[in-house]
Amino acid sequence: MDGDGRRSRIRSFVLGGMLGAAGAIATFRRGGPVGRRPRAAGPALAAFEDAPCFLELLSDEAQRYRETGAEITSGSSNRE
Repeated sequence: MDGDGRRSRIRSFVLGGMLGAAGAIATFRRGGPVGRRPRAAGPALAAFEDAPCFLELLSDEAQRYRETGAEITSGSSNRE
């Protein structure tokens, strides 16, 4: 029985290793976000940039910049 259990564990280990290696190869071939150039923003971003709420946000930030003369930091626009 000990030989059968050991053989079963070895077989399981080998099959798991092969499955993991196949997954790693598939991921590498697919070429994830690392090392790839970002795609151009498409029409969705252009639509957002024309949205009234975004234009208002830009206007508020520009006004705040003119008033303080300081650099605008990224973060929430709901600060007062």
